[in-house]
Amino acid sequence: MRIWFKIMKDNRLLRDFTVEDVSEETRTHKIFAALTAACYEFDLAEPIWLDGNVNEFKAHAKTRFRADSFIEEIVFDFLEIQVVEED
Repeated sequence: MRIWFKIMKDNRLLRDFTVEDVSEETRTHKIFAALTAACYEFDLAEPIWLDGNVNEFKAHAKTRFRADSFIEEIVFDFLEIQVVEED
């Protein structure tokens, strides 16, 4: 599984990071582990999965975490997570 993370501001890509996970873990575990790795890479606190994020991710394998998903203030518009390649 390959998951792409993007930090966007004003419709511009500020930073991106890709996580590849070939472990035998479940899809959910891979996604949470990748999010932890990306947040470490970006030096961010992990966002909270709101109901809208969960529903969007289930439907499209993609979601955006905006300011309401973060406990601390963010200096970008959103963090996007997208599954690029499934196992």
